[in-house]
Amino acid sequence: MLYFSGKLSISGNKKTQNIMRKKKGIRFQFCFVFLSFVLSAQIQPYDTVFIPQPAVTEKISGVFNLSNSTGWFTGNVLSQGDVDYLRDILNIQFNLNLSQVNTYKPGTIRFSEAADTSMDREAYELNIAPEGIEISARKDGAGFFYGIQSLVQCMAASRNPSGSFALPCMKVKDAPRFKWRGMHLDVCRHFFPLDFIKRYIDLLAMYKLNTFHWHLTDDQGWRIEIKKFPMLTRVGAWRKGSMLGAYADQNFDTLRYGGFYTQDEIREVVNYAAQRHIVVVPEIEMPGHAVAAIAAYPFLSCTGRQIQVEKAWGVFNDVFCTKDSVFDFLEQVLQEVLALFPGEYIHIGGDECPKLNWKECRHCQKRLRDEHLKDEHELQSYFVKRIEKFLNSKGKKMIGWDEILEGGLAPKATVMSWRGTSGGIAAAKLKHQVVMSPGKPCYFDHYQYQPVANEPLAIGGYNPLDSVYAFEPVPKELSVSEQKYILGAQGNVWTEYILNPKHVEYMAVPRMCALSEVLWTMPERKNRSNFLMRLKRRIKMLDLMQVNYSKHFLEQ
Repeated sequence: MLYFSGKLSISGNKKTQNIMRKKKGIRFQFCFVFLSFVLSAQIQPYDTVFIPQPAVTEKISGVFNLSNSTGWFTGNVLSQGDVDYLRDILNIQFNLNLSQVNTYKPGTIRFSEAADTSMDREAYELNIAPEGIEISARKDGAGFFYGIQSLVQCMAASRNPSGSFALPCMKVKDAPRFKWRGMHLDVCRHFFPLDFIKRYIDLLAMYKLNTFHWHLTDDQGWRIEIKKFPMLTRVGAWRKGSMLGAYADQNFDTLRYGGFYTQDEIREVVNYAAQRHIVVVPEIEMPGHAVAAIAAYPFLSCTGRQIQVEKAWGVFNDVFCTKDSVFDFLEQVLQEVLALFPGEYIHIGGDECPKLNWKECRHCQKRLRDEHLKDEHELQSYFVKRIEKFLNSKGKKMIGWDEILEGGLAPKATVMSWRGTSGGIAAAKLKHQVVMSPGKPCYFDHYQYQPVANEPLAIGGYNPLDSVYAFEPVPKELSVSEQKYILGAQGNVWTEYILNPKHVEYMAVPRMCALSEVLWTMPERKNRSNFLMRLKRRIKMLDLMQVNYSKHFLEQ
């Protein structure tokens, strides 16, 4: 059960910040919630229990009564991570201590390897019959985990007063529509404790999202330990104040604020996510949004002057210079990053890079002449291509925001389209892979309800739940052959105006639930009114987890 102890100080004195850094502030321990005393005794219809909606659901007559006497048989097909997850979720969420049996017999939950070897690695089949439950999937994929999630959703809707679960019988054949089903979290503008990062990952896993984009460096803070360059966290992780209230007011406090994740903590998060079949994609911003790094090591800039970690929000002229020493530095940083994140992608940002200092820098102007580049936009392309070449040499793929198209796209780059969908369309037409993340409707830091005067202060914009649910990641401008380059989409949570974990949850949930169905479910299976009904029926689970979700959808 979720529990709280201690206090969270958004900003404060040195003692408070040291407490924050040592993880002795607010502690979020996400276990699974015990639901037995609150769930409805009424069996819910078989087609109203799932989020996201499966590909095929077929009703069968009868029910299966699941109780503590039910055994489960893995058949040596479940990974240890899946075994541990299943045991925890049954024990803690449902107060069930089922026996793991060595031989299958009727009345058992059975896991079996799919006979169809061409089955998608994330696909599964769930069969609930009066004589037992079977989940089948490929042994080498995430299908069993997603089958477990669907079984859990059935159980949460089927609680009996006696403590058993009367599961409506059905056959489910399911697989996701998109490969990239992501959520992002910015920990630079505001920093969040390790236990909340795990809790956030658990929320993603509940809705079959598989990618966590962790925004770790920016102007306002460097949040990842790099042992070769300790000043990145000693200096770059801490700022001498933060912006208060609306940007237009230009009000600031003078309290030291910051924090970072050690490499051991990074490994802990990566392993935790992997057990839930979620890949962590780190973002190390370059060439712009580099003020925190430059504050730690001034030689990284064009001017070489000493600056401070930025306390305002926005875009700033101090960016990485294009001299060789900067590339040497970034390659050494990335070398440590690569050792921490086993996934195939590294996000390099590439967005919002002012060119003013480059225009006035002798090093950058010499680089421009030596490389026969037309202008500073091509110089940025040179920067990105050089970083991509390094990443490719280490067996990694590079992804960046759609500004990396400017001046010429790096040969193998994946584009994350945020300034609308035009960048993604352009990249797909160039036969590059794309993740769609347009500000409308995928920026969950935007307002979600009107009038906005009744909402917590946000950066602006308006992305209600309906807009998220109506989102179509594949633009109609693409031909059938070009559509295959759309990997999927992602919701983004930028935290200029999001100070604490409860506010993150308020902005992310239930919009991430709607996005999960956009990315998992085929369009013809989507139905707004049915989705709202399912969301309302699952809300007790979020209540007992003490998720601070936005409740506006309850009014619809």
